[in-house]
Amino acid sequence: MKRKGIFFLLCCLFFSFYSTKNTFSEEGDLKAKWLTDYQKACSLAKKHNRPILIDFTGSDWCGWCIKLKKEVFDKKAFKKYAGKNLILLEIDFPQKKAQSSKLKKQNKALSEKYQVRGYPTIILTDYQGNKIAQTGYREGGEKKYVQHLEDLLS
Repeated sequence: MKRKGIFFLLCCLFFSFYSTKNTFSEEGDLKAKWLTDYQKACSLAKKHNRPILIDFTGSDWCGWCIKLKKEVFDKKAFKKYAGKNLILLEIDFPQKKAQSSKLKKQNKALSEKYQVRGYPTIILTDYQGNKIAQTGYREGGEKKYVQHLEDLLS
């Protein structure tokens, strides 16, 4: 009888550790992904004490936005940095992609709040939405862009 109890206890500990590890992994994956919900981004930024990188983009028509995504945002060095240091928020103004009216309303309000005049515009904020810095496309690839972000945040 004692063997069954010990075996049961070991199984519980193993599954407890395993499920905690998976929860952390899923949470880690979420941090490196682009969100579209501003309130969710603010909540995660507060929870993890990280700045929010907001990408105001025209993802399906803006040449510089597409270039920034290909040269920086889709690259391993940026993803690694962002996964450890940022909450990512994409505020998109597409011409061909469908969006809900709620998302369009949120994106318009944020564009007005941060006085976005062109794309891509990158805004770094704290969890309350207070602007820390503003930038856009920069030549040099993902490593130079990561360094640029670190400089803006220091």
